[in-house]
Amino acid sequence: MPMAKKAEPDLYDRSLYINREISWLAFNKRCLEEAMDPSNPVLERVKFMAICYGNMDEFFMIRMPGLLGADLDRLVNMGPDTFPDNDELITLINDRVNELTDGYEECWTGLEAALGKEGISILSVSALDPKQKMWVDDYYAERVHPLLTPLALDISHPFPFISNNSLNVAVKLRRGEEVLYARVKVPVGILPRFVKVPSTANTLQYVLLENILKDNIGALFPGLEVLGCYKFRITRNADVKVTIDEAVDLMSAVEEALDSRDVGFPVRMVVEDTMPADLTRVFAKNLKLLENQVTRASDKGMMLTDLWEIAGLNRPGLKNKPYVPMIPQEINESESIFSAVKKKDWIFFHPYESFDVVVRFLRESAEDPNVQSIKICLYRLGKNPEIIKLLMRAKEKGKAVSVLMELRAKFDEVNNIALARELEKIGVHVVYGPVNLKVHSKLLQVVRLEKDHLVRYVHMSSGNYNENTAKQYSDISFITANQEIGVDVGELFNVLTGYFGPRNYKHLLVAPLTLKDSLIRMIRQEAEHTANGRPGYIAMKANGLIDSDIIAELYKASIAGVRIELNIRGLCCLRPGIKGISENITVTSIVDRYLEHARIYYFANDGDPRMYLGSSDMMPRNLIARVEVLFPILDPDMMVAIRENILNISLHDNVKSRELRSDGTYVIRKRKSGERKLRSQEWFMENKGAWHA
Repeated sequence: MPMAKKAEPDLYDRSLYINREISWLAFNKRCLEEAMDPSNPVLERVKFMAICYGNMDEFFMIRMPGLLGADLDRLVNMGPDTFPDNDELITLINDRVNELTDGYEECWTGLEAALGKEGISILSVSALDPKQKMWVDDYYAERVHPLLTPLALDISHPFPFISNNSLNVAVKLRRGEEVLYARVKVPVGILPRFVKVPSTANTLQYVLLENILKDNIGALFPGLEVLGCYKFRITRNADVKVTIDEAVDLMSAVEEALDSRDVGFPVRMVVEDTMPADLTRVFAKNLKLLENQVTRASDKGMMLTDLWEIAGLNRPGLKNKPYVPMIPQEINESESIFSAVKKKDWIFFHPYESFDVVVRFLRESAEDPNVQSIKICLYRLGKNPEIIKLLMRAKEKGKAVSVLMELRAKFDEVNNIALARELEKIGVHVVYGPVNLKVHSKLLQVVRLEKDHLVRYVHMSSGNYNENTAKQYSDISFITANQEIGVDVGELFNVLTGYFGPRNYKHLLVAPLTLKDSLIRMIRQEAEHTANGRPGYIAMKANGLIDSDIIAELYKASIAGVRIELNIRGLCCLRPGIKGISENITVTSIVDRYLEHARIYYFANDGDPRMYLGSSDMMPRNLIARVEVLFPILDPDMMVAIRENILNISLHDNVKSRELRSDGTYVIRKRKSGERKLRSQEWFMENKGAWHA
């Protein structure tokens, strides 16, 4: 009898995927490990601690509301394992969150000791000497008390609104036989959280603002006995929904949605672990929070986002050594960016190379009388951006300036709206892109008149036009005078400012139109090469890998024998190392001094390699809900330089790299016998410009 054909594996089976939320929490654990790593300078560790806590706030503001609200339509689009049993998933998430919370407390305890050795101390009020205590009491009376508003919690007072992520003190009181409750908001933001108290010349000593308040709490409730006071904070849903109808323009719709962000429904309450159950119940009941939405944390584990105040101290010896980014000599010595780019294409690897190159390109474009027009896509810009000033200068100099401003960049909406209005006031043509798609592409096109014909110069990048984050994020940008790419970019700008729809692009991969299908096609081609006896190889560097179609294709390629190396900084739902499925796939993640943010997609293609860079990760939101662009590296020498001196260096990091196991855990990558130590970000700093062909 003929043998039965072996059944093909279901590559969409949930067991083959790591849950998105669990992967997100695993990334935060990797950040926590950096805060715990004693080889990092102590203030850098404090910075990572602040990042960890801020990440957790964002998780509850953005990710948890959908789970708690059972927004299955939204969850379905995020991968086959995103919503197993909702209650089971929330329980698993809470277990991981509690593990992280314990880790925060342990880490901050260790950091306090490490800071103390450097003369930086956070003291309790009881540890102050008499002069310091007098100073603190005066500070409370003069600076704190006038800002406080005690709010009673009883039937004659409405339950107070508690703002998102604010720090509060819950107070338990007694009047005769009657037990009373109250809430006081701690004025963090108006006043520093870490209050510097007088100390000797060689030390810095601080007291937490809420501890000053708690020590003087009786002044707010004269005639009542204070039984106890306890810190707490709540996190609210901040995943705003922009609703657009015919009567409302996009900017007005975004502004209206933002009004609801700070008053979103509560999703989590963190309380000091000593808070009594009756007081906890008062708040949980009024906030409509279930028991599993209340987390207890020690005094040391609460609201650590404010550690930015300590991380920002002017103590250079406790931070990473300053790094001065380079500018390639040929660019520095060139008469203009235009002349340098006419000779060849350029890539720039930030922050190892200065973002000033991009600023210079725009500055020259604004001032050059031969420049006719400037078009740019803007997503996140930061405060007082030079880019905006230069666009305004270009308009003043008579250029045709068009700006596509994405108003829905999460948590940057207010800033982007203000900048858009500022540009509109001086006549810059500002548009907001397709209503149903965020524009995440990083594009700048300059059209210049040269010898009676127009020449297009294009800048594209994985990173934003943000001078501040360009010093902290690891991104690759590209400037070219290739006219075929210029035509593609010009056509894309036309559909973004006109009506978005299919177009024929010679070189660009554009989401949501062609990008995903093109990646899948190139993955399949590697599998075909392997099936025909030729070696297949895929290497990818990105921030996230969630899309189930892409993952299934990578599984198929692995089964076919294609060797696949993935460097995914953040979320990854692919399980490597599963026998018969993903044995040929390795996944690593790097968390280091700079945020890994570059995207590189490389396919060996049987000796005719292809490489694409750009703004898109392999996540459903990038592939189907945003306008994203990947651009090709056409110069063979440039491709080799990027592959060998950026991509391969990242893939072979054995100091800050962590390897993903099939069970979803990450482990520090161990060096093999005789393998040299390689910390990729240090290598990039020490080998400036090695990626230039």
